[in-house]
Amino acid sequence: MEVVLEMTLPRDAESAPLVRHTLDASLRGLGVTSEIRADISLALGEACANAIQHAAAGEYEVRARMDGARCVVEVIDGGGAGPASCETRHAPRDRRQAVWDERQASPNAESGRGLQLIRAFMEEVRIMDRVSRNGAIVHFEKTLAS
Repeated sequence: MEVVLEMTLPRDAESAPLVRHTLDASLRGLGVTSEIRADISLALGEACANAIQHAAAGEYEVRARMDGARCVVEVIDGGGAGPASCETRHAPRDRRQAVWDERQASPNAESGRGLQLIRAFMEEVRIMDRVSRNGAIVHFEKTLAS
C-alpha cells in the first residue's frame, strides 16, 4: 500500500502540528513503530518551523509518500531568507548545496539547529533551491522498518 499526502499550509505556527499529526496518523496506520514515527515527526517539525520562520510567501507545501518500506518527505517554501548571500544565490548549484551543507549553529545558539537535527534523525537529507520559483525544498527520507 502507498499513502501520499500533499498539503498546502498557511505560514503560521498552528500549521506545523496539523501536518505532523496527519503524517503520524498515516504512519501509525501502516504499522510503523513509535520510535521511527517520532524521528520523522521531529524532522518534519523542524522543516516546517524553518519554512514558517523564513519563507517570504504566505504558504508552504508538504508532500509525503509512504509505501510501507520508506517515508519520503518534502517541505517546500516560497522563498525568503535562505542560506545564500546574493553572491551565492546565482552560483552554480553545487556551490549553493555546499552553502546549505556548511550551515551549522553554534553549540550555544538558541536556534538554528533544525538542519542538524533533521540530518541526525533521517537517512537521506537534501536541501535544494526550487528550479522555477523562489524558495527551497527540504527533502528527507527514512526507512520504516526497525
